[in-house]
Amino acid sequence: MTQHSAGSDQLLETVELEPQGDAAGTVIWLHGLGADGNDFEPIVPMLTLNQPLRFVFPNAPVRPVTINAGMEMRAWYDIDPGSPLSGSDDIAESAAQIQALVEREHSRGMAASQITLAGFSQGGVIALHLGLRCQQRLAGLMALSTYVHNPESLAQEVSFASVDVPIFMAHGVADPMIPIARAVTARETLIGLNYQVEWHEYQMGHQVCPEEIRDLEAWLNRVYP
Repeated sequence: MTQHSAGSDQLLETVELEPQGDAAGTVIWLHGLGADGNDFEPIVPMLTLNQPLRFVFPNAPVRPVTINAGMEMRAWYDIDPGSPLSGSDDIAESAAQIQALVEREHSRGMAASQITLAGFSQGGVIALHLGLRCQQRLAGLMALSTYVHNPESLAQEVSFASVDVPIFMAHGVADPMIPIARAVTARETLIGLNYQVEWHEYQMGHQVCPEEIRDLEAWLNRVYP
């Protein structure tokens, strides 16, 4: 695997891992609040994959975050505990920035059906927001320790093209940052809209564990057989 950073005025800066040989698909994987594109890069060498995949890890913009006393950090959207929907505009903007990366993959020869959107925590919110509204069916959606923003409005906004996209959802039963009940609400909302959700829960907090990595590997190998 090789690594490089890419960036321009239009595109988010990314960390990218290229496989040996031609990539059969791309996983665009979004980090959580305060992290960066290097956060999940170390997981890739742990995966034994059937197909050679490109991994793209974008960096979120730096912005003040209300829940952290207005401190500036990498964040896909603001979080204001007193106004749960306050991040909606940021989420839409971040989703558009990830859509630009999806379109760059199209220009590299990847069809939508070869692209998986993945994300942890805040990143998972963006991956689900974009993936469920995408007008072309993606390869899959990977939602780790995350939730659906404003689930009440989801039914009016989802794309019929995405209804059979495979969705991997995983959460820690002791997550102190995003209670598992919030993820269960997201899961039930998706199932209620006829999405096929593969659900996993683990004895962990707001993190990723070795068992989860093995389950992710198996899921990716079903998405890219």
